[in-house]
Amino acid sequence: MQEQPDTERNGAMAGLLSEPRRRRILEWIEEEGSARVRDLSAAFQVSEATIRQDLERLEKEGHITREHGGAFLNAMRGQVPGLALHHQVNMDRKRKIGAYGANLVADGETLILDAGTTTTEIATRLGGRKNLTVITNALNIAVILGTIPGFAVHMPGGQFKPPTLSLSGDKSVEYFRSIFAGKLFLATAGVALDAGLTYPSFADLQLKEAMIKAASHVYLVADSTKINRTSFTRLGALELVHSFITDDGISDADAKEFERRGVEILIAE
Repeated sequence: MQEQPDTERNGAMAGLLSEPRRRRILEWIEEEGSARVRDLSAAFQVSEATIRQDLERLEKEGHITREHGGAFLNAMRGQVPGLALHHQVNMDRKRKIGAYGANLVADGETLILDAGTTTTEIATRLGGRKNLTVITNALNIAVILGTIPGFAVHMPGGQFKPPTLSLSGDKSVEYFRSIFAGKLFLATAGVALDAGLTYPSFADLQLKEAMIKAASHVYLVADSTKINRTSFTRLGALELVHSFITDDGISDADAKEFERRGVEILIAE
């Protein structure tokens, strides 16, 4: 069953003005590929009629196409066949983070790579390693690494999410609950000192929890534009991660506060 927002989240969603709410709805659809009116109505604590108006506005802006009972993301048809991810922004920063993360991986290790553009940048730089075991829920990462001699690439079962080229759902969660890895490179939509790790929708929260429990060291990978940014659902506090790899856009004050709370800051330059 899909996790529902807590009371505090309900109140916050009910108080959103139309423009911020539409932005969150679009983030949800960009993450999931589609959404049902009834699910959005329940999550954002507004009427289905209001959600339909929001979807109509997003359709006029060219982001989505409405269908009976919901809507789907327009970009999927052009991007998915080419295994292209949707969020191709801040790529210079993400490439630096990817190179830094890849340098932390030694020959013979077992690691988990979460789905996302930054984790994909890590994957593209692992070609020089030997005898890696990589577990990932990302189809594009599996394709990148699966043909490298000496690499063992494993994927869970589950439901395919086109925008993130990833597998999700109960089967994916159960798979990650049965494995162990030395390192996890974890993606996020937002990371804030008080809110912790946040994501656009509910679908992957249990999956990411299972990934975290399966790894002995958790590296959060996110460019500095995601710092002090919050998305729709909260995974948990900063204590879930051991290290945070980001770029030099992080402020000194934020870096010190993250480290005061027990998170190692690693800056990719």
